[in-house]
Amino acid sequence: MRRAALFDMDRTLVRIDTATLYVRYQRDKGEATLRDAVRVSWWMLQYTFGVIDAERIAKQALRSFRGKEEVWLQKTCEEWFVEYVKPHVAAAGRSAVERHRAAGDFVAIVTGATPYAALPLARDLGIDHVVATQLEIQDGRFTGNVAPPMSYGKGKIVLTERLAQEHGFSLPEATFYSDSITDLPLLEHVRTPIVVNPDRRLRRIARNRGWQIETW
Repeated sequence: MRRAALFDMDRTLVRIDTATLYVRYQRDKGEATLRDAVRVSWWMLQYTFGVIDAERIAKQALRSFRGKEEVWLQKTCEEWFVEYVKPHVAAAGRSAVERHRAAGDFVAIVTGATPYAALPLARDLGIDHVVATQLEIQDGRFTGNVAPPMSYGKGKIVLTERLAQEHGFSLPEATFYSDSITDLPLLEHVRTPIVVNPDRRLRRIARNRGWQIETW
């Protein structure tokens, strides 16, 4: 069975949280306030410590999307990626992706972000598959809701297992790169967990368990 290499996005393939970069983009365009930036920073802090209510925060964050066309977000994220995200893509991450691709591994991004945020990065890195948090759409417009399950915590296992069944790789035999304690369920589920730029709690766990730790 084919081997798989799975990569988290924020603080792994990209050295900075892409949510923070998106608010920076919005502020530069006059579409977000300092208050918006502070709120996102608070959410990211909760995320780092693994104490965030992901579903509640997603509902709050998606209120402004309700009624907007899907094509709007697709175009916005393409523009945002080139100027705000691409400069922060980790060179070591690019090298890791190329190394796995050269070895013939199945490569995918597995992120809690939306596919609109992740797909431009995937194309830039030559990655064909993305597991992400899907947004509910009706008649080409966002409803403001998430299509369950979210790609977060154990939800990442559910969604990535679907990908494994579709493409013929074994998730328990895979390699997964991530920075966050929130990804502990998937890190524990795979054969080769590799922690990248880990938060304090994940670093401690990785050291205790002898997991590989990398700085990108």
